[in-house]
Amino acid sequence: MMSLSDYPMTILYADDDPEDRMLTQEAFEESKLASNLIFVEDGEELMEYLNHKGKFSDTEKYPRPDLILLDLNMPKKDGRECLKEIKLDESLKKIPVVVLTTSNDEEDVLKTYNLGVSSFITKPVTFDSMVDIVKSLNQYWFQIVRLPN
Repeated sequence: MMSLSDYPMTILYADDDPEDRMLTQEAFEESKLASNLIFVEDGEELMEYLNHKGKFSDTEKYPRPDLILLDLNMPKKDGRECLKEIKLDESLKKIPVVVLTTSNDEEDVLKTYNLGVSSFITKPVTFDSMVDIVKSLNQYWFQIVRLPN
């Protein structure tokens, strides 16, 4: 019998910083995880992706994510606004959202948990730490936790 972890999991990462996206991409490659990592560059793109609008209308190419990684501080629409919209939407609210941000502000932690975030992670400063986080995310979300279909 195949387990959930035998299938490539789709992870959608919303982050406006190209360096952070590149570092994350490399950390996923280094971790050798069977996952489909898709990037969007701001909150508006994230919501367009989740609602299959515009360039994200092809659901084969842009499948529903199994996990959303979310930066808080983005242009156009920030992560807090997106989180609120996701958790108010019946069709999206079951997707786990993990905040992955440079913020270490206690108010951000409290506010995002109150909005329904699944986890809050402060971005690491080293590549090795990022690889460790990616491995931990994979193990926790795709091997330990049971997610809804």
